[in-house]
Amino acid sequence: MKNLFAALIIAGLPVSQVSAEDLDVRINAEIGSVTVETVDGPVEIMRNQDPEATVDPAYAKTSRDCPPFCIQPMQVAPGVTTVGEIELLKFAEKGGKLIDGRTLEWHLDGTIPSAINMPYTEMASRLGEIGCTGSEGDWDCTNAEEVLLFCNGPWCGQSPMAIKAMLREGYPAEKIYYYRGGMQAWHGLGLTVVEGQM
Repeated sequence: MKNLFAALIIAGLPVSQVSAEDLDVRINAEIGSVTVETVDGPVEIMRNQDPEATVDPAYAKTSRDCPPFCIQPMQVAPGVTTVGEIELLKFAEKGGKLIDGRTLEWHLDGTIPSAINMPYTEMASRLGEIGCTGSEGDWDCTNAEEVLLFCNGPWCGQSPMAIKAMLREGYPAEKIYYYRGGMQAWHGLGLTVVEGQM
């Protein structure tokens, strides 16, 4: 099998902690919630149960100047796999390295539970945190970890720029996953958001 992430998805391993029957607003028909480990302990990810809830105003805008806020392609780079919410939840629940590629200010304002912040502006110098050895311009990524990156949404280029920096430094494309929907889709589905960590 190519890697752990693909094995988890294909195997269809269970990801729910709360029974779907216990919630009115489920993640899907089988999954009520997912629990992930964070630096502050376990966090349960579920959808907002308030049927009157609306999206965070920061993610309600439909039009932003392009550039810089241009719509990103579904496939950010050859060999990198684009994923949706269910795949992200399975990845995070199994302890996968979830990376918020946004700048610190965005991250601190709210992020996906268990995500670590590795801003796109620093990615090329921080690959040692995700399994590479060496330094910027001279990384050996033979033992690179599987990682899943996200940013603000389909109009945000921060995680795509981080991914491109990783690839330029020799990070294997098959170990990178891209959640294109980002925080906009996450908020739009009413999924749990936590304050980011410094």
